[in-house]
Amino acid sequence: MLFRRHVPRTGSRRSRFLAGVTAALLAAAGSLIALPGTAHAANLVANPGFESGSLSGWSCSGGSVVGSPVHSGTKALAGAVSSSDTAQCTQTVSVQPNTAYSLTGWVRGAYVYLGVTGGASTWTPSAASYTQLTVPFTTGASQTSVQIYVHGWYAQGTYNADDISLDGPGGGGGDTQAPTAPSGLTSTGKTSSSVSLSWNAATDNTGVTSYDVYRGSTLATTVTGTSATVTGLAASTSYTFTVRARDAAGNTSAASNAVSVTTSAGGGGGTGFKQAAPYLYLGWGDPPSPSTVMSATGIKWFTMAFILSSGGCNPAWDGSRPLTGGTDQSTINAIRAAGGDIVPSIGGWSGNKLGPNCSTPEALAGAYQKVIDAYALKAIDVDIENTDEFESEVVQDRVLNALKIVKQNNPGIRTIVTFGTSTTGPSYWGNRLVERANALGAGIDVFTIMPFDFGGGADMYGNTVNAAEGLKTKLKSTFGWDDATAYAHLGISGMNGLSDQQETTTPAIWTQIRDWANSHHIARLAYWAVNRDRPCPGGGVTSNCSGINQSTWQFTSITAGFTG
Repeated sequence: MLFRRHVPRTGSRRSRFLAGVTAALLAAAGSLIALPGTAHAANLVANPGFESGSLSGWSCSGGSVVGSPVHSGTKALAGAVSSSDTAQCTQTVSVQPNTAYSLTGWVRGAYVYLGVTGGASTWTPSAASYTQLTVPFTTGASQTSVQIYVHGWYAQGTYNADDISLDGPGGGGGDTQAPTAPSGLTSTGKTSSSVSLSWNAATDNTGVTSYDVYRGSTLATTVTGTSATVTGLAASTSYTFTVRARDAAGNTSAASNAVSVTTSAGGGGGTGFKQAAPYLYLGWGDPPSPSTVMSATGIKWFTMAFILSSGGCNPAWDGSRPLTGGTDQSTINAIRAAGGDIVPSIGGWSGNKLGPNCSTPEALAGAYQKVIDAYALKAIDVDIENTDEFESEVVQDRVLNALKIVKQNNPGIRTIVTFGTSTTGPSYWGNRLVERANALGAGIDVFTIMPFDFGGGADMYGNTVNAAEGLKTKLKSTFGWDDATAYAHLGISGMNGLSDQQETTTPAIWTQIRDWANSHHIARLAYWAVNRDRPCPGGGVTSNCSGINQSTWQFTSITAGFTG
């Protein structure tokens, strides 16, 4: 993440911090632990094999009941995956607290997932015929419902699911009283591809557990709070939304008031892509558990660093760890199991990078494709820095042409380039990158600047905004976009706490930057790094804390509030 500064690399991008070997301290537990109850085999899933001929009992973002192929009976689910929708089907089931359950299902297709929202999950990368997936889990001490799900993955083709079973004792305690209908549904914002909504909480005799947001008669999303953003919409199109409340027993309220919203015009180039994705690096800085951070902050995306060359044009994590089968894959699996996802950062300030090592755009695109295929990625980020990539005309063009090939071969994938900046906008090399992206028709979705390590200047909010406005102006003049479209292609990636050059970004300043990003509807907000999102006032620029007074995961919590 460092930008052209020949200073010691400490708290910033990995460049001078090599991970030491840390000893794990194991503590013996001396107290007795209550054992969870044992499930009694009984399928709690409604319409488990879709034999009703409908999606009754299920809430699906995309899917239908088909007569072939089936695992048993005469019907099965066909999930209509697209480049922007995983065709998820969910069902909320009443359960008993502190009890063991087993979720199973038969699936067919590429990258099909089965799991419990907020809990355990499993998946298969490729199932040419029906394959059984099994997810054992134990409910919490006061848990009375679970939401189970099955879904595919972006742009991976239609999947099938059949004979889904949740074995264990039923819950609900005989509760048949539905919640009251949510009230005061209103739109709080919109873009060319999304609508943000809020409403007043419903009430229930046992408590509301979730809200189902409908776009017309289609379930758009399910949330636990009283606000939501519905994405994947068409520009200049009218949509009608309602919300229903759900309790732990699965009782559903009447619909809220309806609100109709017309999305904004596309403006000639808005991507509709929004991403709050702070950096997570496994190479140093006491990497935290991503699921712990997600649970504490609500963050969904991480930018995973770094993909480098392991020799020639071969991608590897940090240039040494294989793409699959190691700690990086297990971390990504954990993030996805918790309902999130990742975008890899390819490049960075130091190390042996793919851009200079791959001799042609086609070869470089092939290296990128290996990373995409390893994880069925929705987006990739090329962090182009230093003299070997950023300040090389040959490598700049190679990267842009490779990303153009990636876009052609992976419909729907989002491409991001991240680079340094001055306090007033892109440098000569940044301006060239933008100009060449246009001239080559690279189709870059997001141009992300790193507004820090300016070489001085205490006003990190003002400098960040000025740098972003300078990039916006450059995007407008180069691509002929209006303000809204230029902002929709712009990203900011900051540095929390102390930067390498002792610039200070406090939580209050980062909140200002986040609020500016939201009000201008930019595409991406990130920072370096979650590893450093811990307090150590007076600690200097280090790898595992910010050097300032803050709460643990405070910058990540602020970033999670970015909606664009």
